[in-house]
Amino acid sequence: MDMDTGLEHKFARFGDEIQVKDGTEIEGYASLFGACDQGNDVVAKGAYSASLRRLEAGERTVKMLWQHDPAQPIGIWDEVREDGKGLWVKGRLLADVEKGREAAALIAARAIDGLSIGYRTVKSTRNDKGQRLLTELELWEVSLVTFPMLPSARVAAKADDADAAALRDMAAAFRGACAKLALR
Repeated sequence: MDMDTGLEHKFARFGDEIQVKDGTEIEGYASLFGACDQGNDVVAKGAYSASLRRLEAGERTVKMLWQHDPAQPIGIWDEVREDGKGLWVKGRLLADVEKGREAAALIAARAIDGLSIGYRTVKSTRNDKGQRLLTELELWEVSLVTFPMLPSARVAAKADDADAAALRDMAAAFRGACAKLALR
């Protein structure tokens, strides 16, 4: 949980589920239903529905942030919706914003490959596996991040090289260490 905002975060990697077009347009799944992340949480189908209805009513918008930093908006989410698979987002990195240009360059170089949602848990239970089942979430933001926790969605690779493989291995080790620390 982020102590500054009180928001929790769920991470997803870009991949076949996320498309980056023209260096600035992003679309795909920020969260997948039924997938257990490294924090032992599972998002239930429909968990975002009440929050998305409030968003549609114009109360506020879901922000696109850099690394969950509210002082660093980097783009606009034009569409945020739930379907049978998960939370689908479509948006644009803002080339007029320095961090937006940097994010586009980092995505192109495959230096970052993750999305993460910032949310507040409204309702949750424990399932029979001891996992926290998130049944209602208040969605606040979807960030581009370096170290995602949900490995089931990732950026499509343009090329595979030794440096990229080493970075992925290092990121996996970091995620594993974070998961072990979270269990303490």
